[in-house]
Amino acid sequence: MPTTEDLERQVFELVRAGDIATLRAVRDQVQRARARKRSRRVLRYMYDPAGWARDVIAWNPGEGLTVYQASVLDALPRKRRVAVRGPHGLGKTAQAALVVLWFATTREAAGIDWKVIMTASAWRHLSVYLVPEIRKWAKRIRWDVLGREPFSERSELLALNLKLEHGAATPVASHKPELIEGAHADSLLYLVDEAKIVPDGTWDAIEGAFSGGRTDGPPGELPEAFAFAISTPGPPAGRFYDIHRRAPGLEDWHVRHVTLEEAITAGRISREWAEQRARQWGRDSAMYANRVLGEFHASDEDSVIPLAWVEAAVERWHAWDQAGRPVLEGRRFTGVDVARAGGDSTVLAHRWGPAVVELETHDREDTMRTTARVQAATGEAGETVPVVDSMGVGGGVVDRLRELNVPVLAYTGAAKATGRTRDGEWGFINVRSQAYWRMRELLDPAYDPEVMLPPDDDLLADLTAPMWDTTTGVPPKIRVEPKEDLVKRMGRSPDKGDAVVMAFAAEWMKASAVHSPARRGQAAGPGARAASRYARPLGGGGAARSR
Repeated sequence: MPTTEDLERQVFELVRAGDIATLRAVRDQVQRARARKRSRRVLRYMYDPAGWARDVIAWNPGEGLTVYQASVLDALPRKRRVAVRGPHGLGKTAQAALVVLWFATTREAAGIDWKVIMTASAWRHLSVYLVPEIRKWAKRIRWDVLGREPFSERSELLALNLKLEHGAATPVASHKPELIEGAHADSLLYLVDEAKIVPDGTWDAIEGAFSGGRTDGPPGELPEAFAFAISTPGPPAGRFYDIHRRAPGLEDWHVRHVTLEEAITAGRISREWAEQRARQWGRDSAMYANRVLGEFHASDEDSVIPLAWVEAAVERWHAWDQAGRPVLEGRRFTGVDVARAGGDSTVLAHRWGPAVVELETHDREDTMRTTARVQAATGEAGETVPVVDSMGVGGGVVDRLRELNVPVLAYTGAAKATGRTRDGEWGFINVRSQAYWRMRELLDPAYDPEVMLPPDDDLLADLTAPMWDTTTGVPPKIRVEPKEDLVKRMGRSPDKGDAVVMAFAAEWMKASAVHSPARRGQAAGPGARAASRYARPLGGGGAARSR
């Protein structure tokens, strides 16, 4: 068989001779020979994703795979099903992107019919994070090592997928398992990003598709199937958690917990960052356990509001924001937590119907300036109702706003509460307890919540930090951790959480001033309901419990 060099010399002679017909035939032979040479070069990486990443990616000085990234990649072709959990900052999305590119380029070079199905807990993770990450790393491929031209951005590396001659990498929403079940190819890869709250139906669809592809036996036997799931952990519930706890029937998954110490040793996370998050969120909080330690942990048992419920509200906010912030229905309110000391912040939580559209924070501001801000937020026609914490220095803001004829609602957390829980069985020790519990009820996924909260780590920590217990009596009452105790435990004031809670307390505060509907066990609503497509529940959990 003539070599590629022999064929190329023959092409040169034919060009000189003007023999077009023979030239075309020889050109085809050259292309086939080059393809065979390219395939042999790339095929050595078919079951060596770590080697592919080391050799094919153009790393900058000081960059490269971490020890844990290399071990995870090495496990994928051997174990076929790999699930990884760990703290923020590990480079999870980058690793997912490298897995997709390794799989696509090696199967493409081998001429194998292949598919990559990419899914995540929310479409935003695919469109905003994963696919752009794939595009970024694709531009750092050493094409000379792969022996092919760079991906065409017109026909191959597209806006939302990678489409080559023999296969494609395609994102699929996790709430559409029927699209996952329909995937068929000689070589399949399922990539599950932000896997902690991907629905069980999606996992079942993936497992069903595995029935047609080998997940055991020696590499290279077709058809074959692989699954790679990666995420920060969440509450101890759902399939991703079951996989990591080695639940019966899921033992064939290879699980990997990347620890905080591993991430620090690899230089991906600093010890100072971890310590700062411990001070910010508390070492015993679900946020610290999930995001810093990479451990499954729920705040449901002792916290008023579970972290998963707040994260679901943030996902709804992202969906609304990505849709172009369509007009919402409902009243406008502004919750105002006035700074009490130099280290605290004055926070204005601007709410429109079910959504907190903005958190406005100001440091070291006197009460007169705060009053002016609240008056401006109210609008000339008074279309926005401010709810201001009247305790301490906030009392002066309330008094001045009333002098200015601003229709302000004074929020006094220590005042006596008259409302009851949604089921009417429990009362509240004070207004603060009632306000936080109402916020819990509005976020409860058992009741089709619509509340949308902006992405803010301090806000998430503030809302999930307060603990609760109960008192005896008739009726028994719920007592939310006093703010003073919370400040001592957190080391700071939960300003953003308090402002948001006040913004959502407005309706029942206004109503209770007249006839207190809460006496009849009615729950306060979040205002007029927005269009359902901007309020789909994403979190887990259940109804309010009693104890």
